[in-house]
Amino acid sequence: MRFRPTQLVKSGGDGQSWYFNNPLPMPYSVTVRDASNRTVPSVSVDWAITTGGGTLSTDPSTTNSSGVATTVHALGSASTYVVTATVTGLPSVTFSAGASAPPTSAAVSVRDNFFTPSSVAIQTGGTVTWTWAGAGAEVHNVTISGPTPRPPDAPNRTTGTHQGTFTTVGTYNYTCTNHVGMNGSVTVVN
Repeated sequence: MRFRPTQLVKSGGDGQSWYFNNPLPMPYSVTVRDASNRTVPSVSVDWAITTGGGTLSTDPSTTNSSGVATTVHALGSASTYVVTATVTGLPSVTFSAGASAPPTSAAVSVRDNFFTPSSVAIQTGGTVTWTWAGAGAEVHNVTISGPTPRPPDAPNRTTGTHQGTFTTVGTYNYTCTNHVGMNGSVTVVN
């Protein structure tokens, strides 16, 4: 028995801030429910960009077995975005997002058994500088994994700095191989 949709509810992705000309990290997500608050599968959801431009990965999309429909918004060059989700006969819901230019550099402090911040984002061609700050007697390194080409790893040390330039879009993970759980990431965007 199919239930009649009576509610369209935001379930994720609203209020994100990201970078010009890149897809948002999380999809916009809505849930369709009936009058008894049960989720309704196989409902068509129309998505529309009302402010800012860019593109949507799917329009329309269809709710899955959990009543959820999603779309990914690839931002353009505007700083403010508004997208609506609509199901025929129901009030629409509105999502907003903001965008700015990605940074061209980032700084990470290498501390005893942790990196701070543990994750950074930079533009392609950008540089991350790791600084051994207050590491004391602990020896740390930076070993990078991810898309190729990758910047060189930093050898074991207790002081100094190491720079890496990232030229390929993607997510790079790095770790200190001397200390379990001492991890970080660099997200490289257009």
